[in-house]
Amino acid sequence: MHVVNRVDASDGRPNPRAPLELRQFEFLIGRWHCEARLKQEDGAWRMLKATWEGRYVLDGYAIADEFRLMTVQDELLVLGVNLRAYDAAKRQWNMKWLSGLSGTWVDLGPEPLGGVRATDGAITYCMHEPVARHALTRATYCDIAADRFTWRGERSDDGSVWEEFMVIAAHRLTD
Repeated sequence: MHVVNRVDASDGRPNPRAPLELRQFEFLIGRWHCEARLKQEDGAWRMLKATWEGRYVLDGYAIADEFRLMTVQDELLVLGVNLRAYDAAKRQWNMKWLSGLSGTWVDLGPEPLGGVRATDGAITYCMHEPVARHALTRATYCDIAADRFTWRGERSDDGSVWEEFMVIAAHRLTD
């Protein structure tokens, strides 16, 4: 019999029974204001703005982080939620992106693409790109601190040559 161990995750705490690896993404918990730079086809960088909001869900066994990307005139470009849980038995992450605009799911960091790697203050994973012109996107979270983090997106058509195409600087909002 499994004992229910509920946690009010609204206070930003993981369930004490959740795998410790879940804390690798704990820095996402909270509300964030972001400045984003997107590389255009002509090589010029376009400035955008974004918000990110993370919280524990499912009684503190998973993290959901909602992301929205907008033009500086508030035109919505990207809207979705990442769901992140760690499978302790398989020793791997299960992460998905749900696009609110298209209703499609994308696997983040699937094992055939190398899974999720956390090293030296950075977390990196790859995904098959569902909407852009390139085949693969590599996401790296770095410069992680209590009040900031950076998301770097790189693109590739073959998985061996990568080019940076987006940088998001996130700053924690305080209430």
